[in-house]
Parts: sequence; structure tokens; C-alpha cells
Amino acid sequence: MRLRADLHTHTIASGHAFSTVTEVAEAARAGDLDLIAITDHGPSVPGGADLWYFWNLKVVPSILDGVRIVKGCEANLSPDACAENGIDIPDAVLELLDIVAVGFHPLTGFDDKDAGRNTEALLRVVANPLVDMLTHPGNGEFPIDAERVVEAAVQHRVVLEINAHSFASSSSRAAHSAAERHFAELAREAGAVVAIGSDAHYHLHVGRFDDALSVAEQLGYVEGDILNRSAEAVLEFLLSKRPRPRLDFGGEWRTGGDAP
Repeated sequence: MRLRADLHTHTIASGHAFSTVTEVAEAARAGDLDLIAITDHGPSVPGGADLWYFWNLKVVPSILDGVRIVKGCEANLSPDACAENGIDIPDAVLELLDIVAVGFHPLTGFDDKDAGRNTEALLRVVANPLVDMLTHPGNGEFPIDAERVVEAAVQHRVVLEINAHSFASSSSRAAHSAAERHFAELAREAGAVVAIGSDAHYHLHVGRFDDALSVAEQLGYVEGDILNRSAEAVLEFLLSKRPRPRLDFGGEWRTGGDAP
């Protein structure tokens, strides 16, 4: 199975990642990827990016050295009553982004392992038409009713991620990999839109899908089942859901600083 896009990568703006946008794009090109999504953490993660960062992503090239850069976020579910959309990034900012991913993370208000509360929060987010993807949704640190979430994701055409880092032995989520695998199995049975993401926090990890690919193949997935099989498939899906007003705003550039 050959994947040509990575929809889950982080830069130094996430606070606990270690590479720049340019380094991530260069690594993608070296790995023969055609598209990457920059999905830095929302502001409620300790050290996460400020709202101004997401607003100003328009300055980042849309294509750099032939690699399409889809500019987005990995927002956090928010228990804050002031968060009208249940997310730590407001809709006014989300609608400017090329891709909106959302996931549970420690220290953002959901560490009590309340499956009912977690499920209701996630169902609310999945119903938001600005949300495109759920990251590591089978993470056992944040228990949910997986069947209900998968059903809602199918209904609202929200991508469910098979997260490569969740299956890596070095991952803090490795202890819960069985739950991630079960979620991927449910997603396949339900016909959900699925992507495999690296969750790279260092540029040399971009496009490293091996652990997740192994699980996907064991569960019977084939290349055509995976959204990020090509840049064209990713862009077609995103544009079929809603307009992406700044998709090409950054223009096409070379790393030397000159436009082609």
C-alpha cells in the first residue's frame, strides 16, 4: 500500500514538536509525498499555538518545492462553557483553515476518563460542518462509545484516523493500541472515510506509516480505502465538504525564496 499524503504533522508551533514548516515539507518531498497537512495543536494544549498563529497561516506557501501544504489545526475538545462550538478554536478561525482535525489530549479538561461525557463532547464536534477529521479516536486514555462515534462520523463525512504513532513502541499511547485497532476495525465495517496519519512531531517522522499500515492491512484495508492514498483524493474530499477559501492563498514557492 502506497500513501502519497500525510494529514497529521506538527511544527515547533505546537510547543512540543521540533521542526519548522519548511523542514516538514522538505522531509515530505524526500519521502516522495505530494501533500502534507500542518496540524499544530490548539491553544489549550500546554504550549500550543495561539489563535493568531492559525489566522496567519495564510502566509505559508500553498505549494513548496512541489509539495502541497494544506494548512490546518489539531484542535482540542473544550469543556469550557465559553467555547460555543465545544472546541478550543472558534468557528470564525476554523472556517479559514484548509483542514480541521480535532482530538483528545491530556491536560485539556478530559482527564477524568468519563466515557459518557467524552462521547457526548465528541458527537457534538463531529456534527460541526467545519470539522474534517478525528485524530487517534481510539485512544484508550479517553474512553468513548466507539460505535456511536463511528456512526456519527459516517453520517457527517468526518475522517477517522488510524494513527501510526499510536502503534509505535515509543508512544505513550502504545498501551492502548488494542483500542485503536478496534476503532479502525469498526470504521472499516461501517464504511467510514479513513486516513492514516504519522502524527509526526519531528520532520524525519513525516510519512512514517509502517505500524499503522500493518494494522490496516491485517484488518483488510486496501489502498483505495485510505483517503491519503493521493493528494488528488484528499483535495477532492475536502472541497466536496465545503469551500476552502485560502487553499491557494500562499502561492507556489521554492525553498530558495523565489516564486516559480
